[in-house]
Amino acid sequence: MVDTAGLVVVDKAPGMTSHDVVARVRRLAGTRKVGHAGTLDPMATGVLVLGINRATRLLGHLMLTEKAYDATIRLGSSTTTDDAEGEVIATAPTDEVTEEQIRATLAGYVGEIDQVPTAVSAIKVDGKRAYQRVRDGEDVVLKARRVTIHELVVTDIRGPEVDISVRCSSGTYIRAIARDLGTALGVGGHLSALRRTAVGAFDLARAHTLEELADELSLVSIAEAARTTFPSIDLSEEAASEVRFGRPLDLALPTAAEHALFAPDGEFLALYADRDGRATPVAVFVG
Repeated sequence: MVDTAGLVVVDKAPGMTSHDVVARVRRLAGTRKVGHAGTLDPMATGVLVLGINRATRLLGHLMLTEKAYDATIRLGSSTTTDDAEGEVIATAPTDEVTEEQIRATLAGYVGEIDQVPTAVSAIKVDGKRAYQRVRDGEDVVLKARRVTIHELVVTDIRGPEVDISVRCSSGTYIRAIARDLGTALGVGGHLSALRRTAVGAFDLARAHTLEELADELSLVSIAEAARTTFPSIDLSEEAASEVRFGRPLDLALPTAAEHALFAPDGEFLALYADRDGRATPVAVFVG
C-alpha cells in the first residue's frame, strides 16, 4: 500500500481523537504519510477527511471551507468546555424558556457574526494551545473571530434539548453557539452531541467507518478530489507540457480562486491561480 495516494473520507466514531484516526489509517495504508483536514473533538462523530501520501499536499489547498453539522444543545447547564465532556459549573431551570425565544435567538446567529471561540480550542495563545492553558489552570479569554453561518435550522425541541442543523464556514465553533444560546436565554447551555455531516464536497454518503476501511481501503483519487473541489480546466497537450514544468500560462482563469488543471487524458497536474492576468502555479503535483 506504500504507493497508495488519495483521500480517505472517514465516518469517525465517538471517543476517538482525530490523531487516533490518523494512526489507524496509517496502519491500514502501510504508510506514515497521512494527514487530516479539520479536527473533530473526541465526543464528535462524522466526516473527517484524510490525505494519504502525495494527497497530503492537497489537504492544505482543498477549499473545505464550508462544513455542515447536526448538533444537540442542552439548555440549563453550563460546563467548563461548553460541551458534555466538561464539568458542570452552573445550572438553571428552563421552564420559562419558550420555543419562540429559542428559535428567535438562533435565527440571529445566521450570517456573518463575531464569535468568541470556546476556551478549550486548539487556537494558539502566545505559542501555546488555548486548551492546554485551560488545563494548566489559566483563565483564557479568546478574541472574537468573524465567521459565517450560512444556515441554521432548528429540527426539534424536546424540553431543554434543542436539535439543530448548521452549515457554516471553517473556524465556526458549534460549542460556542450552544454556549451563546444559553447565555442569551439566561439559563446557560452546552453542546451534548455533535455529528459533522459534510466537509466541503465530502459528506456522509462518501464516508466509511474504520471497520469498513479495514475491509477495503476506499480512496478518492487525487484527480477526483481536485475536480470535485476546485473549478477545473482541461488543457491541450501543449499547455499540459508547460504545466509539468511549473510554467505560467497565458490563460485567463474564470475566477480568482485556485483552479485544478488537467491533462487531456484526465491526469491532475496542478493548482493554478490568476496573477496579473496570467495563470500561475500554486502547487504542481507532477513532474
